[in-house]
Parts: sequence; structure tokens; C-alpha cells
Amino acid sequence: MNAPEGQMEPRLTSLSHGGGCGCKIAPGVLSGMLRGTASLPIPEELLVGIETSDDAAVYRLNDNQALVATTDFFMPIVDDPHDFGRIAATNAISDVYAMGGQPIMALALVGMPINVLSGETIARVLAGGASVCRAAGIPIAGGHSIDSVEPIYGLVALGLVHPDLVKRNARAQPGDVLVLGKPLGVGVMSAALKKGVLDPDGYGRMIAMTTKLNTPGPELARLPGVHAMTDVTGFGLAGHALEMARGSGCDMRLEWSRVPLLEGVRALAARGYVTGASGRNWSSYGGEVVLPDAFAPEDRALLADPQTSGGLLVACSPSAVDGVMQVFRRHGFEGAAVIGGASEPAGAPRLLVA
Repeated sequence: MNAPEGQMEPRLTSLSHGGGCGCKIAPGVLSGMLRGTASLPIPEELLVGIETSDDAAVYRLNDNQALVATTDFFMPIVDDPHDFGRIAATNAISDVYAMGGQPIMALALVGMPINVLSGETIARVLAGGASVCRAAGIPIAGGHSIDSVEPIYGLVALGLVHPDLVKRNARAQPGDVLVLGKPLGVGVMSAALKKGVLDPDGYGRMIAMTTKLNTPGPELARLPGVHAMTDVTGFGLAGHALEMARGSGCDMRLEWSRVPLLEGVRALAARGYVTGASGRNWSSYGGEVVLPDAFAPEDRALLADPQTSGGLLVACSPSAVDGVMQVFRRHGFEGAAVIGGASEPAGAPRLLVA
């Protein structure tokens, strides 16, 4: 059954209580839920599991291949069905790239209110996801669908990587330099879009950023001096940098003036267009983030802003920075920037913002 004939379908974003990676459960709440799973038996072939909140699981198949496995799905961040599918697929595949892997195939995860949305609308969501998989050079080899109250779409994404080239979020070293591949601000833009104040140019920038595959990942993994990598998504730059800090046993330092922002997002944040997830993220960080005096509220919101299909965060030796930047530029990531570094901690690892 589809929406009644002649009746206008509701906006996709009106059917969901949150959108994109802003739907994520806050990191502090999630860690409590997962606490008991750490005692499960771990085979020696499992190179990466849940222990450092990494982007994907990695399982050694043989001396030359390891399987990268991940899944990501969420509710609409935009109203255009095709764009929603593209964004969700790009975001899911990003976790394979963040581990240094090359995607090989995907499975679709689909939950749709079939009495509310037409078959044509749902098909456009699926077509958007399929278009991104074609761009990544992989098939959608299957999947699962359910009738759900809120629209949900995403992928199980699988990839391959050499076991020696796996890039975790927990291998940064004191003295490393931090490089961010994409500007921040997607969550702010999504909040503005939902309130009807994001202009067409802003929407175009948002779509261009959220549908840009993080293809530099496998090439970055092969560079000597690249020690750690993750992608910045629902927990914001602060949350994912903290995960890197905790896993690596280092302090992470950010030079806020060097962090790239999408055009116009700081002004939007100053006007109050921020997501609820930004506040939930900030509450989860506790005292692990140290801000300078008089740090503007809009900057704090952007630091915790949930990024849907965000950029790669790379920790590398100073001698590798030029090579890292060249890889990003070669793949069309003109907004990539050096944003800070890693240092020996004075106590428990923290994120220090200057």
C-alpha cells in the first residue's frame, strides 16, 4: 500500500525525530550500553573489534587480506529522496575507507513507512544509494527491508585491506600532526534546512560535501608515517578526536582557527541553528575537552556538531604531512587542512583546544 492517491506526501525530514548522524546515541550513553560486551571471546583473527570504538571491524583472512566490515544507517537528513540515499550510502562506505580498506560490496538496509510514502519515493532513495555504490565501484549484493514508522536507509559495507595496512583510530603518536579532510558544519546546515532557512547555495554545498566519498583512505594507509585514521561523523570533531586520544594514550591539540568550516555555518550556529545531538555530544565529553577562555558558544556547537559523511581525521608524522596533503588534493579534497597535533598527556588523555 502507498500514500493515498492525490494526497501530497509529507517531507521526509518531517517523518523522523532526527536526521543523518545526528540520530546517533550519545557517546556516553552508548559506552554504558556496550560495557558488558567487552567480555565476549575474541578470536586472534579479529584485528579490530569494539575496544577503541573504531570505525569498522577487521578480520584477518590470510597473510595478505583482511575483511573490513561495517554498517551505518539513519533517518532522513534532507527531503529529496535521491539525495537522502546518496548521503546515507556515502556515509556507510566511509568507514571502510577510514580503516584503509577498499570497498568490495554492500548490502542495503531499508526501513520505510509504506502506508505513507509512495513506491516511487522509496525507489528514488534506493537509486540514490545505488548511484554512490556505482561511483565506488561496488555492487549492492543484497539486503533487508522492513515496514517501519520512520524512514531508514543505509548499508552494510564490506572491504579488503592488507593486514599490515589497517589504520586504526588508536595508533597516534606524540609529535604527530592532525589533518582533517573535510570542513565541519553539516549538522548546523541540516538544522537550518529543517527550519527552512538554508538557501539553495548552502544546500548545494551541503550535498556536495556529504556525497563526496572518502576515497583517499586506501592511498593514505599506504603512506609511511600515517599512524592513525578515523572519520568524523555523529560524535563531532571533539568526540572522534577524543576517541583517538583515548585509544592512543595521547593528548590531542586543536588549533581552532585552522579548523575548516563550511561557508556560512558559523553565522547559522550563532543564530541558534544547531542540532540537539550537538548538546548531547557535549554533555558526553565531560571534562575531557579543555577550551580557551571566551570560546564562543557557536564555536563550541561546531566542535560538537554531528557530521554526516564527514571527513577523514589523520594522525601522521611531521615528515608525512606533505604527502598526506598531496593525496587529499589529488582526490579533490581542497578543504583538507592541518588542524593540530598529538602530544604526551599530563594525565588522562584529553582534547586541548587553542
